[in-house]
Amino acid sequence: MSLYKRKDSKVWWVKITIDGRIIQKSTGTPDKHQAQEFHDRLKTTLWDQIKLGNKPRYNWNEAVVRWISETKYKASARVDLSHLRWLDFYFNGLPLDEINRDCLDNIIKEKLAEGVSNSTVNRILALIRSILRRACLEWEWTEKVPKIRLLPEPTRRIRWITQQEAERLIEVLPNHLKVMVLFSLETGLRQSNVTGLQWSQIDLARRCAWIHPDQAKAKRAIAVPLSKTAMVLIREQIGSHSQFVFTYFGRPVKEVNTKAWRNALKRVGIKDFRWHDLRHTWASWHVQAGTPLHVLQELGGWESVEMVRRYAHLSSEHLAEYVDRLSALRTIDDPIGYDLATVNKKGP
Repeated sequence: MSLYKRKDSKVWWVKITIDGRIIQKSTGTPDKHQAQEFHDRLKTTLWDQIKLGNKPRYNWNEAVVRWISETKYKASARVDLSHLRWLDFYFNGLPLDEINRDCLDNIIKEKLAEGVSNSTVNRILALIRSILRRACLEWEWTEKVPKIRLLPEPTRRIRWITQQEAERLIEVLPNHLKVMVLFSLETGLRQSNVTGLQWSQIDLARRCAWIHPDQAKAKRAIAVPLSKTAMVLIREQIGSHSQFVFTYFGRPVKEVNTKAWRNALKRVGIKDFRWHDLRHTWASWHVQAGTPLHVLQELGGWESVEMVRRYAHLSSEHLAEYVDRLSALRTIDDPIGYDLATVNKKGP
C-alpha cells in the first residue's frame, strides 16, 4: 500500500516502487490528505530522476545535515552550529540553487543590524561558502556557487606584553593562575592545552610533553620541549592530582578568565589583554630573541609559516648588516658624509 502508518506512529508513511526499487519515507504529517499530496509529488520527482535522468534538487537543510556529519571533529564545530542555527531562519528549506547574491546581501544586512563586527559576519559568510562549495564540488548537488566576498576587516596588531609587565602580573596572581601563566610563557601552549594537560602527556625523563591531534587546533600532534623553568613548574605539581597537571584545591582548572585574572590585570594596569595573548607574548619574545620563524612555527604547532610571519616585524637583527653597509658607504665615499660625534654634540 502506498500510504500507511507504522506501529505507534502518528504520521503517515509512503511506500513507492520504481524500477524494482522500493522507497519508504515519512511524510511528516498525520493528515492523510497532505500525506497523499506528499506521496504524489515524491513519486513524480523520483520518476523524473530515474526515467529522465533529472538530478534531485537539494535544499539548504539537507546540505547542513551532511556537512555537520562530515565536519563534526572541527575545532570550531560548536561555533559553527551556533551560526547555523541563526541561518536557519533565513535558509530553512531553501533550494541550494536559489541561494544567490541577494540572499547573501540580506544575511549581511541583518547580521550587521545586530551590532556585530565585520569579522563576525565574515565567519558566517565563510561557513556558507564552505557548505556550498562542498555541495557543488564534492557532492555535485548544485551546478554553481555564488561569489561570496568577505567584508573588509581592520588589521589587528599583535597584543603582547614585555617581560617587566609579565613579572608584575605574575606577582599579583593567585598561585594556581601564577603557575599556569608561567608555564604558558615557557611553552606557548593554548589555554585549553594548559588547563587540560594530563600527566600521561608528559615525559619528565625526556623533558617533553605532547599535544594529541584531537587537542590541537591544526589537528596535528605537537611535540612540546620543556625548558628548565617548565620542568620545575611541572615537578611542583606532582601529587596534586592523579590525572591533571594543573589544579585548584585538588580539582582540575576549567576556567582561567576569572575575576582573579581580571583583577590582577587591573591592579598592574595592563589593558586589552586576554589569556590567549600569553601565546602571542611567548611568540613575540622568541622572535625578539632571534628564534627563526620556521623553528617558531614548529614549536607553536602552526599549520603554515604565514601564520608566524605576523611576528616577523618584531625582529630586525637580520637587516642590521645591510643598513650598516649604507652607513659605511656614506662615511667613506659620500661627499656629504657627516661626523656623528659632531652631530650629537651640536644636538638638534
